[in-house]
Amino acid sequence: MKSDRLLSILLLLQTRGRVPARELAERLEVSVRTIYRDVEALSAAGVPVYAERGRHGGIELLAGFRTDVTGLTADESRALFILAAQGAHAALGLDAALGSALRKVMAALPAPHRPAAEVTSRRVLVDATRWKSGPQTAVDLEVLQDAVFADRRLRLRYRHSGEQKTRTYTVDPYGLVSKAGVWYLVADRRAAPRLFRADRVRSATVLDDPVRRRPGVELADAWEVLRRQVEERPGGLDVTVRVRRDRLDMFLRINTASLAAPPEPPEPSGDGGASDWVTVRLSYGVVGEARQLLQFADTVEVIAPPEVREELARAAASVTELYQRGPGEGDGGAGRRPGQMGALGSASPPAQAGHRPAPSQP
Repeated sequence: MKSDRLLSILLLLQTRGRVPARELAERLEVSVRTIYRDVEALSAAGVPVYAERGRHGGIELLAGFRTDVTGLTADESRALFILAAQGAHAALGLDAALGSALRKVMAALPAPHRPAAEVTSRRVLVDATRWKSGPQTAVDLEVLQDAVFADRRLRLRYRHSGEQKTRTYTVDPYGLVSKAGVWYLVADRRAAPRLFRADRVRSATVLDDPVRRRPGVELADAWEVLRRQVEERPGGLDVTVRVRRDRLDMFLRINTASLAAPPEPPEPSGDGGASDWVTVRLSYGVVGEARQLLQFADTVEVIAPPEVREELARAAASVTELYQRGPGEGDGGAGRRPGQMGALGSASPPAQAGHRPAPSQP
């Protein structure tokens, strides 16, 4: 453990320059006193390292000192070659650079570790794209990258989901995040964190003004706040459904984000066996969101509340009416009330009285 820690200190100093002893202690999860003992051990081993006391002091290597030691263990070598799908690197224009970097790392690895690293690169692949996610819109990240790395403000023309017109924002970017194959810009707008899908950015301009990030906030911090806002938003409308057991696994996979509680155990049937139906409780923002349950046809039934049953009955009747006519004989939406869908999954319904609107998602 001590040898790993000494090597970590050496590589951190080589990368960062002067580093306060307290910061090294926090990163390596040891005491400051242990850090100073490690520095003495490095010095005794011939490494030109020294410490300066005082407010602006720290631990530093002698100027010009470099080491070619990688210090990689067998597990660390394998970890470097477990790569995400190349789409992420391609979107950033780094495919060629990635291949070149890995070849250099392979050449620098200790000889005993090279075979394991090479096998790992051929046997393990991480694909961050969701199944059946549909065709992805081509995204040009060049301008967004320029602003992120140059620490400049950005002016965006942006189209929100469900809107046709674009809006203009001036933002302070923290960085880019790839979530399940979708790129997001994490930025502050008026000192509040905001999330912008890169494929909804209609144009972006890097401004001359320096970025104005909140002190002490990093990309990971801002992303965590935004992620929680999306994933942990309260539903507001509790819906109880029953699901056929042979469709339960698929139902739970598709509706994971809406689950309010684990499914209840199947009730016993009249013959003493288990019922074919399982009760599941969901949470939605508005009544209209429950229309997605119609994709399961007669394998899912809404038990409560009554307004959701009525909403699904109206939607099902509308679809039935549509298909009872001949092909192309629809009225093109004439006479439909605002927000009503002529087929599943088209327009978003209006908010129902007594329920708060669902917050917009990225």
